[in-house]
Amino acid sequence: MGSSEPANPNSGNSIKFPLSFSFAMGAVAGIVTLVVSAGGTKHGLRWDLGGIAFGIAFIATLLIASLLVMGHKENDDYLSEGLGVNRKSSDRLKQARADTAARAEEARGTAAEPTDATDDGDTASR
Repeated sequence: MGSSEPANPNSGNSIKFPLSFSFAMGAVAGIVTLVVSAGGTKHGLRWDLGGIAFGIAFIATLLIASLLVMGHKENDDYLSEGLGVNRKSSDRLKQARADTAARAEEARGTAAEPTDATDDGDTASR
């Protein structure tokens, strides 16, 4: 189940990239710690601290990279179809302005129609 390699080694589920990336990050952390922890040329290199830094950086980076690889999932094909694909905000803004102008014109058209002005509501009609 989990022991087989994916058919396409370039796919996102391959462990090669996270493993090599984690090794490189661990090596950088180990070398920096090895050199910096020496405290100058009088003292020897601290291989123990370099190894510890390598291990911590390797494990932490491998964990994060593996979680990111496992969380990757391709979108279904039906999600790339429909009205939401390749929409530009400028087109949506033009459409919204046109709708607002049409509503304003409609409101002016209904306000211009004559209303029944004989009954103002103040006096009782007989």
